[in-house]
Amino acid sequence: MATSLQAPKSSHQQATADDERPDLTTAELLELLGDEYTRRVFEAVTAQSRTGRQVAEVADVSRPTAYRRLNDLRDAGLVTTEMAIGENGHHRERYEAVVDHVAVTIDEGSIETSVTFDR
Repeated sequence: MATSLQAPKSSHQQATADDERPDLTTAELLELLGDEYTRRVFEAVTAQSRTGRQVAEVADVSRPTAYRRLNDLRDAGLVTTEMAIGENGHHRERYEAVVDHVAVTIDEGSIETSVTFDR
């Protein structure tokens, strides 16, 4: 099983961020996205950037589950975080998917995945 990680389409900053992404194996990627809760959380941040509380609500999971899955996705390099200051002055992390495309190919008994990053 092999994984192909493709870099973003532009800028020096993105190339630097790409160097920091972990190299996921196909097995690791499939295991990560094989979890229903992880997929729901990932879909929530793929639609738009959100806080952990918003992700929990949209994905219909508990907050601890949302944060665990968001941390797993961040550790895998599929999600980034940035600090946002709310209208009330509170600081909250916002999570955003940085993946443009994930593909799984099964050919002659081998499974390969390809991840294309948009940022």
